Amino acid sequence: MEVVKLGNRACLPYIAASADVSDPNPMLDKDGSPYAESLFKWFDPDFHYWDDRTFALRSGFVQAARICAEPFYFDGKALKSWRTNRALDVFNENAEYDAYGVASAIICPCYMPYGVLGAIVWAGDKAVADIAKTFIAHASSMHQLTLKFLSAYRENDSHIALPELVDLTRREIQCLKWAAIGKTDSEIATIMGISVPTIRFHLTNAGQKLSVSGRAQAVRVATSLGYIGRSA
Repeated sequence: MEVVKLGNRACLPYIAASADVSDPNPMLDKDGSPYAESLFKWFDPDFHYWDDRTFALRSGFVQAARICAEPFYFDGKALKSWRTNRALDVFNENAEYDAYGVASAIICPCYMPYGVLGAIVWAGDKAVADIAKTFIAHASSMHQLTLKFLSAYRENDSHIALPELVDLTRREIQCLKWAAIGKTDSEIATIMGISVPTIRFHLTNAGQKLSVSGRAQAVRVATSLGYIGRSA
């Protein structure tokens, strides 16, 4: 499999993968066995991270993937990327995380629709001589492969409900944007120059299209789908 071959070429032969870090269930092959047992190997055979339901909360690599959407690497001391990355800098300064014996690693986050976060970690228990150079050489290919592999896995897994196409109107998006920064229905109505019942109508319609109840959930899902940003 290309994921394994690429890890070997980068001298990072040990692989941990998740199609959804919030899901305690491991990725399974066509025979129903965890990939972590059948295809991907870890340097500590007694460390069954896929059976640990709190692993994603304690792993520094997973925690960093929540705040950094681009590939990054671990040099044994800190997490870095191809450029100065403020999110990783703050993380390195403030976070206390466990590397679980990893000496070098390249981590590729994978952001998917509806706020799903997946990731693949290519790791080694021995330091790679020049991990920064290795990262530059392989990170782009690893990132592309991560997107392909995890997206295909989610699409082909019959237990995962695929999202339906959502088509929000301009008015619905505007209402959600103002709601996202805490404006009340009355305030949104004043800003947009329409009535409060009309604002509620648009927000209710948006929630129904997104298959959620309440403005908070509608804002969250609409944000994850790229309809609205973090501010109006």
